[in-house]
Amino acid sequence: MKLILWPSLFLLLFSSLGWAEPMPLKKGERLVFLGDSITQDGIRPEGYITLVADAIAKRQPYLGVKVIGAGVSGNRIAHCLARLERDVLKKDPTLVVVYIGINDVWHWTHPLIVSKGGKGTTPEEFDAGLRKTIQRIKAKGAKVILCTPTVIGEKSDGSNPLDKQLDQYSAISRKVAAETDTPMLDLRKHFLGYLAEHNPDNVGKGILTYDGVHLTQKGNRYLADLMLQELGVTEESAKSE
Repeated sequence: MKLILWPSLFLLLFSSLGWAEPMPLKKGERLVFLGDSITQDGIRPEGYITLVADAIAKRQPYLGVKVIGAGVSGNRIAHCLARLERDVLKKDPTLVVVYIGINDVWHWTHPLIVSKGGKGTTPEEFDAGLRKTIQRIKAKGAKVILCTPTVIGEKSDGSNPLDKQLDQYSAISRKVAAETDTPMLDLRKHFLGYLAEHNPDNVGKGILTYDGVHLTQKGNRYLADLMLQELGVTEESAKSE
């Protein structure tokens, strides 16, 4: 008996298993990273975006890839959508990495946000916002890689207070990626797998993050390596030209 999978089901199956098909970079690519404070911090000297840019320049200098950070602290999907034209589309991207979702969950309980009347993003709003963002980027002629949110707390036994909600929003990202035929980089699955192996004391922070959310040097390196693998920028690729 033959097994036939529709494209969206194929993507959903592979993303659910934590697998991602690499998207090799092409000559002259303009790569934009869209996100929140994690992405904003990514352009620092030890940040994951800087590490990605340095690796591409070293391993595939013949491509002349331009890497641009478009992260803003505190952003949720609605904020990203509101500034998409200014911060992303006007940069003439050929590929956009959308890494969002932490604040969409966190802001429901973040004391400072709640005290000022702020709130997170409903599941329905998150779903719709992701779809609109992807649609507008693709309408510009650019490709998209959609990432799941990572962690709010590093306990490896599922006991972080917002684990259930993060799993729910990650599932939304996977569903949107599958239904829009958008490549998925399942960062939550990768981070949870890493912490299951490297957090035997079940601490809430200090391994990949310094506060449960924002990345340590090791976290930036780990995230950069995942991004580079997704982009097909490996040590072997440096020898292919």
